[in-house]
Amino acid sequence: MRTLIPAIRTALVAVAMAVGLAALPGVAQTPDKSPATGPGAGKPANLEIATFAGGCFWCVEYDFDKVEGVVSTTSGFMGGKTPNPTYKQVTSGGTGHIEVVQIAFDPAKVSYSKLVEHFWRTVDPYDAGGQFCDRGESYTTAIFAHSPAQKAIAEKSRANLVANGPLKQPVATTIRDSGPFTAAEAYHQDFYTKNPLRYKFYRNGCGRDQRLAVIWGSKAGH
Repeated sequence: MRTLIPAIRTALVAVAMAVGLAALPGVAQTPDKSPATGPGAGKPANLEIATFAGGCFWCVEYDFDKVEGVVSTTSGFMGGKTPNPTYKQVTSGGTGHIEVVQIAFDPAKVSYSKLVEHFWRTVDPYDAGGQFCDRGESYTTAIFAHSPAQKAIAEKSRANLVANGPLKQPVATTIRDSGPFTAAEAYHQDFYTKNPLRYKFYRNGCGRDQRLAVIWGSKAGH
C-alpha cells in the first residue's frame, strides 16, 4: 500500500487545487505573505516567532490558527541552501528545504512550550519518511528554534516524548536552528479558508486525522 501513497498524494492535491485558485504550482506570482509582510512585520513588538514543519503546510496552518494567542501563520520553506525556493523546486527535491509554517504568537496568551506540545499532537513524530500521504524529505517534521531558550524547550519536550510518548518507537522529528524563511506562493496561504471543500477533501483523503487519532486518541490536536 505504501507504494501507492505518492500517486494518491498527487491525485489529492491535483483535485484540491484544480478549481478556484488564482495560479498553479510553478507559475510565478507575488505571495500574500512575503517575508517583509509575514509574521513579525508590522506587528506589536511583544510578539514572538515559532516555526514548525509538520508535513503539508495547509494542514499546519489550520491546526495552529485556532490556538488562542496565535496572531498569524505563514506557509513557507526553511532548512535548505537554495535561496528563495519555489514550491515546485522544494517538492521536486534537492533543495534541502522542507515545508514549514512560521507563527507569530503573543507570549502573554500562549507560551512557546504550549505551542510545542500542540505541535506534537498534530503530527506523527515517528514517521521519518514524511507525513501521512505526503512522502519525501520536504514533508518531514522538525522544530526550528529561533533562540537558545526555544531550543532548550523543544529539546526537553522531545526528550519527554521519547521517554513517555504514546508509541514506543524512535522519534523522527528533529530540533534544528532556524534559518532563512521563504514564504510560499500566494495560492498556498490560508488555503483552508479560501478553498474549504477542496481542503477537506485533501485532508480526509490523506488520512491525517485518522492517523492522529491512532497515535494521540482524544489528545490529538486537529
